[in-house]
Amino acid sequence: MNTTLPTFADPHPPSPDQGYRASRRSLVKASLAAGLMATAAVRTPLRAQEAATPVANPGTTNAAASAVLFRDVRIFDGVSSTRSAASNVLVSGNTIETISEAAVEHPSGATVIDGGGRTLTPGLIDAHWHAMLAALPLAVLRVADLGYINLVAGRVATETLLRGFTTVRDVGGPVFGLKRAIDEGVLAGPRIYPSGAMLSQTSGHADLRFPYEVPSDPAAPLFHAEVIGVGIIADGPDAVLRATREQLMQGASQIKVMAGGGIASPYDPIDVTQYSEGEIRAAVGAAADWGTYVAVHAYSPRAIQRSIGAGVLSVEHGQLMDETTAELMADRGIWLSLQPFLDDEDAIPYPEGSTNRAKQLDVAAGTDRAYELAIQYGIKLAWGTDTLFDPVLATKQGKQLAKMTRWFTPAEALTMATSANAELLALSGPRNPYPGTLGVIQEGALADLLLVNGDPLQDLTLVADPERNFHVIMKDGRIYKQAPAST
Repeated sequence: MNTTLPTFADPHPPSPDQGYRASRRSLVKASLAAGLMATAAVRTPLRAQEAATPVANPGTTNAAASAVLFRDVRIFDGVSSTRSAASNVLVSGNTIETISEAAVEHPSGATVIDGGGRTLTPGLIDAHWHAMLAALPLAVLRVADLGYINLVAGRVATETLLRGFTTVRDVGGPVFGLKRAIDEGVLAGPRIYPSGAMLSQTSGHADLRFPYEVPSDPAAPLFHAEVIGVGIIADGPDAVLRATREQLMQGASQIKVMAGGGIASPYDPIDVTQYSEGEIRAAVGAAADWGTYVAVHAYSPRAIQRSIGAGVLSVEHGQLMDETTAELMADRGIWLSLQPFLDDEDAIPYPEGSTNRAKQLDVAAGTDRAYELAIQYGIKLAWGTDTLFDPVLATKQGKQLAKMTRWFTPAEALTMATSANAELLALSGPRNPYPGTLGVIQEGALADLLLVNGDPLQDLTLVADPERNFHVIMKDGRIYKQAPAST
């Protein structure tokens, strides 16, 4: 059998000064070809409600109940500022079939859950997550075997779901295999909207090379973070175009571009602007050709404004933006995916006196002002955590949501973490890996649901302790957690 893959001429070949990277990429072409052939031989993925994980044993697969009826629940629908009257909700397969204050007939064999007046909410969505990078220290990630990273990430993914986060937008990292394993029911985890490798210029936020790897050697292989898919260095529009297409080829639902300095990166000051407008525009154009969008990492006004000029639709962070930038974002309808970065016990730990710590303090000092500007100008706001490099901090997703009451009512914060984040996810258009309605409780929506002990619209700290306060966790019509009736 002829297993030679066809080749096609690239209408945008690399310019001479980027040509050396082609020789480096040749070292991984053989593994890519093998992966494509192996994919063709794999069975069709199971439907989510058939493949999902039973409550008792998150390491195995089993068929889900055909229907689940929640009786006597007060609904937060993801949009309203108050809970409903006592209601009944029937889930059939992986969607919500009926919502009624009256009694609801259910098919024989259905699972019936007595809500006892508890609150039924949509599953939570983290719009800025790094599934592969959340729980391992950066020093480990820079050298570790990808198999080890995947195993740790698999455990973290199951824990993420059991914290009530039924969906995450993964904005950088080698997450395609983990997503596939979750979707096929190999292990329990949230829905993942993957970005793939983060695009960075030389010296940019995803340039994680060691000093001895500089200057670049045209004959050298890709550096470790590129090989495993954490980030990729692409200088010039042609290289950016190729790198963007490679992520889309692997299944990216959106593209992540580093447009400014960052905290965790070793070389770039927080104020620097990265990538020319032409380079960012190359990524935007390639993504648009696939019906999706670009999200940029950017803190400063200059980086944000340049990115908007290039056509990006989502800005990640933005803590150092000014009033002019906020007004521009509001006028253009640009999403701001802003995280509650504060100098508190939940900050990513960096050594005191280090450059990273100094950058972290600069960003934390701008968080209050960024939220104030976003509220003042009515910017479209998404919520996420951006947890990195710390297994303890990774367990505090819900706590990071609860602290949003510093700026918002509990209902506003929950709306952001459900229906608003789902609206941002929908920008991926035809690249959306989970067609259907997320983030709301309405008839026909996907059945991602939490049954909460108490009223989170009055006390948002309930989400900070999911083990105690989440009575039921359902994703795609499948129950992953159900506490005993007495609790």
